[in-house]
Amino acid sequence: MKNLLIVFTGVCCSLLFGCNNNTETTKESVSPSEKMTGQSGVQDDVSQKNVVQIAIGSKDHSTLVTAVKAADLVDVLSNTGPFTVFAPTNDAFNKLPKGTVEGLLKADKKDALTDILQYHVSVGVYKIESFKDGQILGQVNGSNITVTIKNGKVILNGSATIIASIPASNGIIHVIDGVLLPPPQK
Repeated sequence: MKNLLIVFTGVCCSLLFGCNNNTETTKESVSPSEKMTGQSGVQDDVSQKNVVQIAIGSKDHSTLVTAVKAADLVDVLSNTGPFTVFAPTNDAFNKLPKGTVEGLLKADKKDALTDILQYHVSVGVYKIESFKDGQILGQVNGSNITVTIKNGKVILNGSATIIASIPASNGIIHVIDGVLLPPPQK
């Protein structure tokens, strides 16, 4: 019995010291200049893409991606969600008065840009077939949008039509042909 206890103690010590040596090696192999990033920094080439990764991969959403980056919303929209994102195309942004997008991308307009972008996001997953005529959706910025169904098409606030839907790992993206502008705050 005494011999078994000595052997068991020896094995435990070997494992303990072995683990400590591996920990030191791991610490030394990480460069002190490397910095940890948020959820957007997670590298995963196997799983389904999240809403941000899908937008980044779309040539039709480069303006939206630039705006999301300028508003520091990349990590938020890379998180678990679930989110329904109404994603205006580049052409939708081009319909805005000249200089609007450029003006919103300035540092002093970050709050206004964030408000507009959050007006394009709902918490939860709303599939295209779940929308009902007259439905009101609460948006992340605290305002609401109204859904209209006309000739089988889903229209938001009477101005933006859903032209495609793309499932994501953390929700769904509905591509829209217009930019939704939140109502003035009271």
